[in-house]
Amino acid sequence: MKMSLKYISISHETASIIQRENFHVSDEEKGILIHSICNTFDDIIGLLILSTCNRTEIYFESSLTSAAVIRDFFIKIKKDNIHANKALFNFSNNTKNTVRHLLTVSSGLKSLVLGDAEIIHQIKKAYQFSMTFKVQGSLLERALQSAFKNHKRISNETNFRDGTTSVAYKALNFIKNSYHNELSVKSKKILLIGAGDIVHQILKYNTKFKFSNLYLSNRTEKKAKVLSHRYQCQLYPWKKVISNDIKDFDIIISAVNNCHHLIKKTCTNKEMLLLDLAIPGNIDEALSKKKNITYLDLDTISIELENTRKNRLTSINKVKEITSQELLNFVKWHNKLSLRQLLSKHKSTVLEKVKRHFMSTSERISNDKIVAISNQIMKKFLAPNNLDKTLTNLDKIISKEITF
Repeated sequence: MKMSLKYISISHETASIIQRENFHVSDEEKGILIHSICNTFDDIIGLLILSTCNRTEIYFESSLTSAAVIRDFFIKIKKDNIHANKALFNFSNNTKNTVRHLLTVSSGLKSLVLGDAEIIHQIKKAYQFSMTFKVQGSLLERALQSAFKNHKRISNETNFRDGTTSVAYKALNFIKNSYHNELSVKSKKILLIGAGDIVHQILKYNTKFKFSNLYLSNRTEKKAKVLSHRYQCQLYPWKKVISNDIKDFDIIISAVNNCHHLIKKTCTNKEMLLLDLAIPGNIDEALSKKKNITYLDLDTISIELENTRKNRLTSINKVKEITSQELLNFVKWHNKLSLRQLLSKHKSTVLEKVKRHFMSTSERISNDKIVAISNQIMKKFLAPNNLDKTLTNLDKIISKEITF
């Protein structure tokens, strides 16, 4: 049976964050899911599971198993209602459409933050999982190599990867660049105030920056506990934040809704970095006048982000052009692969018929000559729309080639 590449996807384009969380697959769960899928569907030879904050996708290479079947199987494994959740997933059973989707996702064109380069690192990590379990498959392997090449070309040929359009990433990068000693900055005591999207993104991006001394505080302690457990940071009492008992921290990042001027005093003369990422602001701007305080608000960050976003928007057409070229390259390779598989299937038939022809005539001929004649006949298969005709008249063609 002919193999094809298929996928299922639930993302920020189709579902809310609460709905997406129900289908998130942790690293610990990936191995279990890979074994479960491969043991249930024995025609699947390639499998990749991509799970991020904004999307969970399963790419697989199979002959019979359809994307809809994998979708329903996945929903069932997550112990959710199949009928109620079907509409949250996009999917395709077509190899070209699947590769187009993979290339678009890996380029950052489908990211919540346009051009987000983090997605390619997440795909590479998912690929490592597939290789560990030896389920990369030939079509899937080639598609991923196309995605990696596409990413490299976008980085080298456009401005799409320049800068960042994420407030959270920009904030962490600002902290990193504010200190001369890279080793000392990683151990700075940082307090994150809030548990919304921005703080969530900061914790996610910190896996790259690796700040190790993080504390988290939030009005609703339950939300803070969930994030602290997931990202291995310590909790800090909310009542201490309200009383502005923050003198032990080197860096404060605040992003709480409806808490205007939550931080009004610091009660310390040591150097402090204050980042106010809330609207209205959580930190009293008067603190910025203190000599020991470095203060950055959302407006300052947003101006830089807007410039980055404009640069990326001007690069979109070029990114789409590169992605289309890499898709075309994959399609050409795939068509040749199909032809090679077809020719391989019929080559032994042609070779055997040529041998029989010479045996019937008692004419002695070398094996090299038999192979040469067989190869000459095989070339006729390559002519457009000539396959069926060649197979039907194979004996006549062999006789003609030998007589000639």
